[in-house]
Amino acid sequence: MSGIIARRCGSQALCIAGLLAMPSLLFNPNTFGRIAQFLLFWFFAATLGKKNNMSATFLVIAGVVLFNLLTPYGRVLASFGAFRITEGALLAGIRRAVTLEGLIMLSKAGVRQDLRLPGAFGGLLGESLRIFAALAGQKRRISPKSLVADIDAILFDLSETGASGEPPAAAHKTTASGMLMLAAAVLASWGIFAAGMLWGDR
Repeated sequence: MSGIIARRCGSQALCIAGLLAMPSLLFNPNTFGRIAQFLLFWFFAATLGKKNNMSATFLVIAGVVLFNLLTPYGRVLASFGAFRITEGALLAGIRRAVTLEGLIMLSKAGVRQDLRLPGAFGGLLGESLRIFAALAGQKRRISPKSLVADIDAILFDLSETGASGEPPAAAHKTTASGMLMLAAAVLASWGIFAAGMLWGDR
């Protein structure tokens, strides 16, 4: 099924859909709304046949949340000796973590190797997006202790195999059904944003 859906969506349409959905995630004030958007983008990427390492994703989320808890603020939910879990730090950590992973899911879904944008700036932007998507897919190889060296090694590998590290993808045109699917995904994300605006910062 994922292969059929991917063949119905052109690379430019996927990229535009991702760019249209991105602000709804970045400006959503509601934490649970951002979680819902992250899950939506995860599902969307999966329907396009994009693989995702669940354990790596949740390890990144847990790491961001834990790091955020080191600066406690707000109501204390629990304490373990000197370590306190506060509501403000917890919600902020979850919000940042799912925003980061949501953007990664959008990059996986919206950036394909056959992406070609018009003009010199479009070519530069397309290449930058492909490199970001490739780095996001290789995040399990990046360690905080050797961050620069790991990124350099990944970029070297990409220069040898292409931006995605995969064989060149066949170009596809966006069909009417593919356009409807992309529109539904974008509208769903903005619908969650609208609900988040109503619920407020929670």
